[in-house]
Amino acid sequence: MLAPVMTAAPAPSTTSPAAALPLPPGPPRAFPLGQLRALQRDPLGFLLSMAREYGDVVRIPVGPREVTLVCHPEGVRRVLVDNARIYTKQTRGFDTVRELLGQGLVTSEGELWLRQRRLAQPAFHRQRLAGFAHTMVRAAESLAETWASEGAGAHPVDVAGGMMALTLKVAGQTLFSTDVSSEAQELRRALTVALRFANARILKPFALPRSVPTPANLAATRAGALLDRVVRGIIERRRREGGSGDDLLAMLMEAVDEETGEHMSDTQLRDEVLTLLLAGHETTANALSWTWVYLSLNPGVRRRLKEELVQVLGGRSPTVEDVPRLVYTRQVIDEVLRLCPPAWIFSRGPSEDDQLGGYRVRAGTFVLVSPWVTHRHPALWENPLGFDPDRFRPERVATLPRFAYFPFGGGPRQCIGNQFALMELTLVVATLAQRFRLDIIPGTPLAPEPTITLRPMGGLRMSMAAHA
Repeated sequence: MLAPVMTAAPAPSTTSPAAALPLPPGPPRAFPLGQLRALQRDPLGFLLSMAREYGDVVRIPVGPREVTLVCHPEGVRRVLVDNARIYTKQTRGFDTVRELLGQGLVTSEGELWLRQRRLAQPAFHRQRLAGFAHTMVRAAESLAETWASEGAGAHPVDVAGGMMALTLKVAGQTLFSTDVSSEAQELRRALTVALRFANARILKPFALPRSVPTPANLAATRAGALLDRVVRGIIERRRREGGSGDDLLAMLMEAVDEETGEHMSDTQLRDEVLTLLLAGHETTANALSWTWVYLSLNPGVRRRLKEELVQVLGGRSPTVEDVPRLVYTRQVIDEVLRLCPPAWIFSRGPSEDDQLGGYRVRAGTFVLVSPWVTHRHPALWENPLGFDPDRFRPERVATLPRFAYFPFGGGPRQCIGNQFALMELTLVVATLAQRFRLDIIPGTPLAPEPTITLRPMGGLRMSMAAHA
């Protein structure tokens, strides 16, 4: 998550071996806000320009503090894996997201995070994921039926909205045995407000307390209340129904703290359900939307994808057994995730001095690792801005450093649902691409909107034609 201002930080260590190293290069400080204005205007372009101009480790003054952008896979590995214990989530960015999601898997740390991760992990076991495949395919087929009934080619299709509704339905049914489709539009609007509010707040040098009744604060409060109502409704319905189940919600509700013997509180349940409901559909929906964009822009890729679907599926619905056979489909998805990663930036706050790429990173500053930037590193990727699924052929992937590609993060905090998402992406693309061709309407803006995730700016409406 992107946050230019850290919370209160410890004093830098003077005894660390890193203290003797030089500070990273970077742009000069421009008073009073440093490079904040440039970051606010175009976060994606600004960070790419910093990497191009200053290299793999860049010190960027932002307001009264500094951030360090880490671009090379070795530096990313040190932050996310090798020295992850000192790179905490105690940043203003995560503080802001906690206001939305509470202390769920994305935002919690320490023993709380470890306990919750252990509770949730069985729900994402490979054997359980296989059982979710039918739900994913059926949701995609239901959307296809809706599109067909509306008349393919008669009018533009709200692709972004369709992908959001589809993935929300899948997340609700697979994780919580609840269909929230009837509330999909309200949830989408509320989430849009919440994400934009959080991103704007992160990028402000000073933010008014949430209690101050500004229009933005009031809108965010209403959006948060709607999200809270839906999630608490899921929990309350399960409590009324009684009995046990085998979905993630049942696991969380039945879990007992080994030390206290207590079950999770309603607040803890709310935080986890909200985190997994939103994280489990927002990022996947965006990846699906960008997939249709890139297929439209690259007709040769689309033809090869269609040929594979004909060869492997022959017009039938895909199953979980087909997923490893849809090799080119997965390469297309990997390339989409390279160019439009689900979470485009991660922030960490080092609790001790450290060294990254031969430079000193001071405790109490702020470190950014960005799949958006590293996935475009010219030393790692040939023609980095081009769309080329063949770069994910096994023999080419084998030549890449481990963290040249990390759309789901890495290390102990890697996204718990990464395999869930990849299976869903493969099955949904295979289901819909057999039936329809989606094309960009001339004049449609195709820029990503860099909030916490990368949605298509202004949504995505496309023309649709049914395959014969």
